[in-house]
Amino acid sequence: MAAKKATAISIKDQIISGYMTYVLEHEKVPASVYKFCKSIDVTEDQFYGHFGSIENLQKSIWDTFFEKTQKLMEKNKEFDSFSNKDKMLTFFFTFFEMLTLNRSYVLFTLNQQGFMLKKMGQLKSLRKHIKGFAAELIDEGNETKSFKISKHNPSLFSEGAWFQFLFLLKFWRDDSSPSFEKTDIAIEKSVQTIFDVFDNTPLDSIIDFGKFLYKENMG
Repeated sequence: MAAKKATAISIKDQIISGYMTYVLEHEKVPASVYKFCKSIDVTEDQFYGHFGSIENLQKSIWDTFFEKTQKLMEKNKEFDSFSNKDKMLTFFFTFFEMLTLNRSYVLFTLNQQGFMLKKMGQLKSLRKHIKGFAAELIDEGNETKSFKISKHNPSLFSEGAWFQFLFLLKFWRDDSSPSFEKTDIAIEKSVQTIFDVFDNTPLDSIIDFGKFLYKENMG
């Protein structure tokens, strides 16, 4: 049973890796599952054992980025003791490191969609993952608050975290700084701002963040 599971996982990884390589080498999405499977030497039966379509495979790649990010965070023995803000910072830093490792593929995907992020079907399940992660952080924080009035709204915060991610994704795509250091700054400032907003002390951070965005996008 263990060997069978290992084989299944390796085939799934082979399909994902094969797809990412295929679109970069051909600069287009495969015309059919049949042609794609033939190019990477797997059967259609093996493909459909993991993915219902090419579109489903595309979504799964983003899910894989999220899952690998989670595993990397879990390896840090101190992660559970982090504040919610530091957990969010760690998530964004780790996730964008993951994207940077696969930058050519991610840029191909974003450019293919004309960067209509809100309408990108590929990000649908990733949106659920990120919102779920953010909502968990707020739920954990609310458990320590005695009064209902001091508790934060997980739905509102998680939606904000999603739009924050979309902003950072566009920023990262356009970032040409060495080692994407400006993206790191944007992550730090945006996370600081969103947590300050929820702590009712937003002014200084919002002004600082606003100046940064103005300089990068208008300067």
